[in-house]
Amino acid sequence: MKYLSKFFIALPAMLATAIPARAQETFDPAAAAGDSGDTAWILTATALVLLMTLPGLALFYGGLVRSKNFLSVLVQCMAVAAICSVLWVVVGYTLAFGPVSNGILGGGLNWMLMGLGNVREGLSIPESSFAMFQMTFAVITPALMVGAWVERARFGWVVAFSALWLLVVYAPVTHWVWGGGWLSGLGVMDFAGGIVVHTTAGVSALVAAIMIGKRIGWPKTLMLPHSPALTVAGAGLLWVGWFGFNGGSALTATDDASTAIINTHVAASVAALMWILIERIKVGKSTAVGVATGAIAGLATITPAAGFVGPGASIIIGAAAGMVCFFAVGLVKNSFKIDDSLDVFAVHGVGGILGSLLLALFVSESFGGVGYADDMAFGSQFVAQLIGVGVVAIWSAVATLILGYGISFVLPMRVNEDDERDGLDISSHGERAWDLD
Repeated sequence: MKYLSKFFIALPAMLATAIPARAQETFDPAAAAGDSGDTAWILTATALVLLMTLPGLALFYGGLVRSKNFLSVLVQCMAVAAICSVLWVVVGYTLAFGPVSNGILGGGLNWMLMGLGNVREGLSIPESSFAMFQMTFAVITPALMVGAWVERARFGWVVAFSALWLLVVYAPVTHWVWGGGWLSGLGVMDFAGGIVVHTTAGVSALVAAIMIGKRIGWPKTLMLPHSPALTVAGAGLLWVGWFGFNGGSALTATDDASTAIINTHVAASVAALMWILIERIKVGKSTAVGVATGAIAGLATITPAAGFVGPGASIIIGAAAGMVCFFAVGLVKNSFKIDDSLDVFAVHGVGGILGSLLLALFVSESFGGVGYADDMAFGSQFVAQLIGVGVVAIWSAVATLILGYGISFVLPMRVNEDDERDGLDISSHGERAWDLD
């Protein structure tokens, strides 16, 4: 009952046309000075998160496709990073983090990053540093979806869809959870993006894979990755970059950041070991792609809880990630026959959702976590996390359907059969990827 009362108290804020900006009596962003140590760490974390997309994710995905589509994956990742960076500066930041206007979107005072304070309110870093750090999150989230439609999506549709998706899905959800929006008012917790990043991208990737259809010949034709070595190298870059992703989300160079990094590393390690152990039992050997995928599953799953739980809990979360995500891959592809080509939903979506729900248990001080808010307990926190995951998943799915099909009326969603058989490196970009076999 206590939790339901909180929901109905927050409901008017969701529907109201305007909410006054937060009080500024005790904070003057123009006069405040940032902490140089915290700022240096956030600038470093920003570079690490961008490294995750370029080149980490590009190589991780690129090694998993056939050689005739390798270049197309790199181009898509880079183009998505470019368009989303520009949109974040123009309008994305203010929609996500601008002054609260109605609980749904931020106000428009920071268009083109205008009007930023010397220090972001509540933090010790320049608002420009905060905006740039968050921009790298806005870059990698839509780039994650590339893995769902590789080898068959038309390049123009990919760029247009990713751009609009950033504004319609990512920016609002970011505001709901991190920008003072209505989900944060319900007590939803998400340290570094289990809901904001992995649930949105994972669910949208699954819907996009269903919309665009299966690759020609899948699943009867064996479509082996052309370079597992590149995939492992990309996973390594993602693993290191994730220290900035999760550690940087502390937004300060303190124990909060080091705790998040420790938990991130431990969860990835356990998940990778769990994945290759299951492979050894099921198929008789541990694979390079398996250890890389397991590590990414652990990284995605610990993300929402990284700064809220203790190292012991991160071991359990990592083990759960390895097991659950491994079987989710088979469920999506073998049981539901969905060609989510590079397992975006099964790894990122399932991992982000799993970690967001496990957080409700392991945030307890009894398990070494930071503890619940004064008016929360396990039950109310779990319900809050469940509502957060459910609402965001539904919003992501519906918006993806509308955007995906809507854009396809102008820019076709899929290349024709001849182009797909030739490979997108030649048909879409006029070049042949070099032979890495």
